[in-house]
Amino acid sequence: MSTDGFDLPVDGPGGDPADPGNRPARLAVGVVGTGRVGPALGAALQLAGHRVVAASGVSTASRRRAETLLPGVRLVTPPQVMAAADLVLLTVPDDALAALVAGLAETGAVRPGQIIVHTSGAHGVAVLEPATRAGALPLALHPAMTFTGTAVDVARLAGCPFGVTSPEQLRPVAEALVVEMGGEPEWVPEEVRPLYHTALAHGSNHLVTLVAQAMEVLAAAGVAEPGRMLGPLLGAALDNALRSGDAALTGPVARGDAGTVRTHVSQLRASAPQVLDSYRAMARATADRALANGMLKAEAAEALLDVLAEEGQ
Repeated sequence: MSTDGFDLPVDGPGGDPADPGNRPARLAVGVVGTGRVGPALGAALQLAGHRVVAASGVSTASRRRAETLLPGVRLVTPPQVMAAADLVLLTVPDDALAALVAGLAETGAVRPGQIIVHTSGAHGVAVLEPATRAGALPLALHPAMTFTGTAVDVARLAGCPFGVTSPEQLRPVAEALVVEMGGEPEWVPEEVRPLYHTALAHGSNHLVTLVAQAMEVLAAAGVAEPGRMLGPLLGAALDNALRSGDAALTGPVARGDAGTVRTHVSQLRASAPQVLDSYRAMARATADRALANGMLKAEAAEALLDVLAEEGQ
């Protein structure tokens, strides 16, 4: 089927991607970049009936992941992956993507009608423009999940949201591929793709930092298993926050307990100074949100901010 210059490799007409009639034809799949993401997505596409025919990876860890999740798949150079595949997954770091696409296009590795998918959250399809000019079908499919590089990732794709960006004509193909991998497509317009990625990175990456710091402080307090102590509390806090947003706030900042916050700051300065700046920044942000939502009175917020601004107490 051809639409405005794009040849769509689907078994049936456009529509609901869950409809078997709208699934992409069985494709030869290639994976360029066998880090944590590529092998898992390749394995998921194999489970859906596609065939991974080639992959590329440089490091020992990358090659090991490919051998574990894509057994029997030959490991070759990126141009050789391109030559063998109808659908190519470009699963390389964000900052390496543009140069990779440009290089593949300049060397003639891109074929007209070839589906080129990248998994970067930070980019839409504009970064694939060199391949698009060569006749490729550009898709940006970003799984909103952290990956371990092991087989557990394939199971975790079930129900995983994917940020989907593509030309409108290719939207049925993009969404169908996500569904086949077990995911749930969420349309993200090209112009807001960087903002979308900012939100996900802020929530997931900084959460890891926050949890790791809390574990360090508990260890400094003599707790033998910090993770075990934090697990129920943080699990409940995350669930409440996802359900209720700011209304889930509890603790001394939300209550306006400036004296308790002063003690926290003093204890961190003495026992875990590497955490102090993060604590102050998060406490200020929490106070601002609690004030804006009417949970904290202005005078209480002022007292808290004064404590957080003090030096050497």
